Order: sequence, then C-alpha cells, then structure tokens
Amino acid sequence: MLYQNMTKIENREALKELRNSLKLKQQEDGKRLISLCAGSGCGAYGTAKVYEALMAELAEHDMQDDVEVKLSGCHGFCEKGPILVIHPEGIFYPQVKEKHVSKIVEETLKNGDLVKSLIFKDPASKKRISREHDVPFYKLQQRIIFGNNGLIDPTSIEDYISVDGYKALEKALFDMAPEEIIAQIKDSGLRGRGGGGFSTGIKWATCARHDGDRYVICNADEGDPGAYMDRSILEGNPHSVLEGMIVGAIAVGSHEGYVYVRHEYPLAVKNFSLALENARRRGLLGENILGSGFDYDVHISRGGGAFVCGESTALMASLEGNPGRPRAKYIHTVERGFRESPSLLNNVETWANVPVIINKGAEWFASIGTENSKGTKIFSLVGKVVNTGLVEVPMGTSLRTIIFDIGGGIPKKKKFKAVQTGGPSGGCIPEKYLDLGVDFDELTKVGSMMGSGGMIVMDQDTCMVDVARYFLDFLKEESCGQCNPCREGIKHMLEILTNICAGNGKEGDIELLEEIGDMVAKASLCGLGTSAPNPVLTTIRYFRDEYEAHIRDKKCAAGVCKPLFYYEIDEENCTGCTLCAKKCPEVAITGEKKKVHYLDQDKCIKCGICYDGCKFDAIVIK
Repeated sequence: MLYQNMTKIENREALKELRNSLKLKQQEDGKRLISLCAGSGCGAYGTAKVYEALMAELAEHDMQDDVEVKLSGCHGFCEKGPILVIHPEGIFYPQVKEKHVSKIVEETLKNGDLVKSLIFKDPASKKRISREHDVPFYKLQQRIIFGNNGLIDPTSIEDYISVDGYKALEKALFDMAPEEIIAQIKDSGLRGRGGGGFSTGIKWATCARHDGDRYVICNADEGDPGAYMDRSILEGNPHSVLEGMIVGAIAVGSHEGYVYVRHEYPLAVKNFSLALENARRRGLLGENILGSGFDYDVHISRGGGAFVCGESTALMASLEGNPGRPRAKYIHTVERGFRESPSLLNNVETWANVPVIINKGAEWFASIGTENSKGTKIFSLVGKVVNTGLVEVPMGTSLRTIIFDIGGGIPKKKKFKAVQTGGPSGGCIPEKYLDLGVDFDELTKVGSMMGSGGMIVMDQDTCMVDVARYFLDFLKEESCGQCNPCREGIKHMLEILTNICAGNGKEGDIELLEEIGDMVAKASLCGLGTSAPNPVLTTIRYFRDEYEAHIRDKKCAAGVCKPLFYYEIDEENCTGCTLCAKKCPEVAITGEKKKVHYLDQDKCIKCGICYDGCKFDAIVIK
C-alpha cells in the first residue's frame, strides 16, 4: 500500500486521522490479503518469480480488485521459503514455486478449496496442516516483535501506521515527559538484546544525566555466524526500529542518531533508507516532528564486516572514521562515546521493543518472561535441527521446547549432542540441560550466554573439540589485535586445539587450555576477548572425554578429525545394495550386488559420502 502522495503530517490529530482512515479503508475494501515473503531467504528461493506469476494470474482472472498482494518481510520459517499466506483465513503454503501459482488462484482464491499438494506436512506427526497458526513452528511462539513482519509491506509507511505504528511516538511527544518515558522502560525490565543484557532503562537514565550533544545509535552490526534476527527486523519492519530510536531520542534529549549496519545487508539498508526517507516526508523524522518542536534525524553508516565492531566502543570508533578498536571500559559510552559525547547505543531488537512497551505499558511487558529477564527474545535456530529459522519466545522458555517442540528435533533420528548459544563466544550446552529455561542469568550459570540470540544445534556426528577449534579460528581472525591477552591467548589456544584435532595432542593440553582460557577471560580489553574462551571451556567442562580420546587414544568418535578415524564396512549389516560404491568419488568401494562390499583404505579420502548415504548402518567409524 505505497501512497504516492507523501503529504506531511503536521500534528497529532492528523496522524490519528490518517491511521483511522487507513484502518477504515482496509475494512471497507474487504479484500483478501496474500502475504508473500520477500525477505533475503525467501528471495533467494525465488520470490520475485512467484510474485510476477501471481500478479499475471490475478490479472488474467480479473481479480486485482478483490485480492491485495503484499511483499512482506521474513516470516521466520526460512527453510520453507518462499512462504505464501492467505488472509484472513491464514492459509499457509510453504515452498511455493512459480508453477504452483495458477492452482492457488484457481482452487483457493476462486473456489475456496485448498491445494492439497501444497499444504504443509509436519515432519514429526506427518499430518497436513493448512493454517499458519497451527503449524508447530509458529504455534508455541509469542511474536510481539516479529509478528507484523508477515502482515505489512516494509516499504510502506502507511502499512506501518495502519497497525498502530508511530502511536508510541505520538504518546512520547505529547503525553509523557522524558523522565516518564525512561521510567516506563526501566519498570518494564527490558534488557539489551545485543549480548550484554544490561538494563535498558538504567542506560537511558545515565545517558540523560550527562551534558553534551547526545547521540542515539542503533547497533545493526550483526556478526554472529548463523544469526540474522536484526537483519530480518530491519528488512521486514524498519519503522519499528526507527520509532524506537525516536522515542529514545525524546527520552534522553538527542537530536541526531546513527544506524551502524553491516555492509553485507543490502536489503536491510535499502528498506531502512526508504523508511527514513518516507518518515521525513511524512513529518515523523527531522525538524519539528508532528509540530511538537522536537527535532531528530538519523543517518546510516555501513560497517566493513569487522566482528569486533559489534562492541560499543569499537563501533563508535568506526563511526568516527577510525579503526574499529575497543577502548577500556572505565569510561562508559553513555558518558563519553561517539565524538566524546554522551551516546545511547542499543541493538535492533532492543529498539523494536520500545514502541511495544510505550503502547502497552511496562506492567504488561514485565508480565512476560522471568523474574530478571522480561519480554520475548528472537533466536536464530540453525544447525542440526528439522525446522530452522527465527523463533520468538518468552524469556524462560526451555531449550527442549525451542529445539524439539518448535524446531522439530534432530533430523534423521540422530541424537542431540549440544546447542551453542550466544554466537561464536557462547558456550556449548549438553543434553542434561535441555530443560533449562533460556534467559540471561540461567545461560550464564552453565557457562554460556544469551548473546544476540544465535542458537546452533549439534547432533551425534559433531566433534566438540573441532567445534571449539572452529569458533576459536573465527575469533582469532576477528580479534582487533590491540591487547596481548586476546591476540596471543586466542592464537595459542587455537594452536593447541589444531594439534589435538590433527592427532598431535599431548598430556597437559587440556589443563593448559583451561589456564590460558581463564587468563584471556580475565585480562582482555573488550567483550570479544573476555568471552572468547567460552566454546573451549564449556566443551572441556561437558565433553572432556572427547578431548581425552583425541589425546590419549588418538580417536575422534564423531568422525570429523580425519587423522583420527577411518571408515569400515560392517559385514553383518552390508546388504550389497551397491549405493556406496556408486557414490564413492575415489572408487574406493568395490563388491558385487547383494554381496558384502569392501573399502580400500589407501584410496579412501574420508569424505563421508558413503557414511551419510548408507541406509543400513553398514559404514561405521573406527
């Protein structure tokens, strides 16, 4: 619903009138709505072609006036894209292709029937589920931040206004004093969603106390492997973030802000840039917002991909055009941050929570979650799990619920081994803690952390020593190198882990890793270094037997560290199906049909194709 007439909204009454007229128009139109996901994930699967086919098909059937098609943001169930949902019924069609469009229009839109071949089939129950809210992936979520992603066009400011967008801004401008806004945020119990988990209200109050040209900044430098929560919010609902920032600016008395976003997020930059442009045209950003006399504007700065720039002081250094290097924390950024001025920095998800709190109240928000972790949290659920995507649940929801009830469990009937939370600096949590409620404090107790919300699931075929090595290798490359403990400590730990995975580990290596890890955590300058040992220390803590097997027995039971295992054919299980022989790229497997096959160890490159493809468990790891 992109209006060409971008007339300026001069005052509060005009905004209310526009909102009411947009809602009334939707009611009077009585159109059916097709929400077609156009987030980065679905876009890669072919949303553009589906959209073109859909518009052509509707034109052919003369249905353009009866059906509205919206290219929405990410719906969360990313592996099932492109996702198409028909409202008001909530009919859910996943993995829609161009060739499916004619059936959807003919059978569902014209005749009111379901396209049976397109109905979602739940992998666990094997049942066909036609309504979005009944799909297990969505059923247990509480999508207070992410819910509008599937209902609005992110390029339309009118769409956002029609779902009560900028209502919180209006309230903050005309009904609340700055200290009242801060009190609401403080009483809500909102904690920063970027990783630190610091009280948002206290941060705002501290910034407001310091004199100077205050800056309100959004951290959209999302660098955790496998994490894309912030990207999807910026792509699918950019105005929610912008509105939160303006409310924050009113609270602390700021007139200028920045969004520091990853250069690798072109669609997020495009949609947020358009949101800024349209908000300015509508009088919701810039000078004299809604005729209130309050001025505030936002600029976009694109980061160069340095993971360390997710840290507050490194981010602000980069914003200033300097190398992205952290500084010591004895002076906080709320006192002296960007340009040596008081700076209020929160991440994308934190800002998106602000309008919700102002609209619904601190008490309502605080009723969700746990005692010290309020509200919901969006997690990026990836790895060895059936349903991958973005999951928004109340704080305190158990790992078991997220991974097995929402995520559908582990594929191919394999066993769960661990889940790594909190990004590359997070810890690996074993099966015995699956009933742990996920919040800031509980994750810390078991050696991990919330981080920005990354959640990587691992199964029985994962080598925990190699996992620690992988994440440390990532962190070594991303360390700014400014302080010795981080630079040299991570490098030394990585060398030890690499030797262990290569079969060159020795007695005392485990204890040395623990000693160095403790030093790095205590002595590093910034959060990257202080949390970097977590993957190593938690894997030693919960999977020490794997380290010992690598060092003493020179064995990798998971079959990941190539120098420490080999494949062998189990004669009792081999049926002679010939599948492994056909798939082997090195012709290392030979044998006649329906007879036991043989594997030539000299030719085997341990690629694992035979192991993954065997249906009879005849390929074993030794």
